[in-house]
Amino acid sequence: MRRILQAGGTALVMAWSMACGDVTINGPDWPKWPPKDNPAGQVRVPFDWQGQVAPGRQIEIKGISGDIRAIAASGSDVVVKATKIGQPADVAAVSIDVVPHALGVTLCAVYPDVAGLPPNSCEPGLGGNMSVRDNGHGVDVEFTVEVPDGVTFVGRNVTGDVVATGLRSDAFVSTTFGDARVSTTRLATARTVWGSVIASIGLPDWGQDLEFTTTTGDVTVTIPAATNARVQAAAPSGSITSDFPLTQATPGDMRGTIGGGGPALKLATLKGDIALRRGG
Repeated sequence: MRRILQAGGTALVMAWSMACGDVTINGPDWPKWPPKDNPAGQVRVPFDWQGQVAPGRQIEIKGISGDIRAIAASGSDVVVKATKIGQPADVAAVSIDVVPHALGVTLCAVYPDVAGLPPNSCEPGLGGNMSVRDNGHGVDVEFTVEVPDGVTFVGRNVTGDVVATGLRSDAFVSTTFGDARVSTTRLATARTVWGSVIASIGLPDWGQDLEFTTTTGDVTVTIPAATNARVQAAAPSGSITSDFPLTQATPGDMRGTIGGGGPALKLATLKGDIALRRGG
């Protein structure tokens, strides 16, 4: 994901390329972004999608502005309910694209193209491109997703929380401006830049590294008591507390082996505290 904010008079341009992994912010007008909401005359336009995604495949949501929330489904279908919020003409210019692919289904909030930048497109994973001018003219798109057991949830956002609770499937959530929160009986990762990370996972053995990171905010992660992993926790300007034995490697950097060791559990924040908790 790449996000660029550039000041040019009163206009700010945000370019988000989902194929990158860095965040760049430029311009003296940055503290004034995003513009204040003006609720007068706003409309709320719903969007619904429902379909089958096989266990082991994924449902992916890509947002720009507005919260993304996922809950466990009561049936076998994935159910997505979205709401576009803003001024009527601006809302009409934002579409929600549905892209089936080999790994599952991806839904994106697609805003109008920005002159001089690559066309916006919805593609799975790290593909695609999204550029937004003036905070999308104040249009938020809020998503709620019902995720069946065994269907992986992937939530990618820029401005807004990504919250996945009570899932019985793997979950991978990320945002830039907002909190990343997830609880599942299986595996998860969560990251943000400006916001807190709160996560609880249910599997003690993973087969892959798991990361829970932010730049400004706290990181709180709960893992099973029987977990087998190598812990790397870094909080250079905050505290690190753990229900598992960890040893200080350098100031603000603690390491440890849980159980028989295994994949890495990476916890990090530049400005905040870290708490590693023991679950059931």
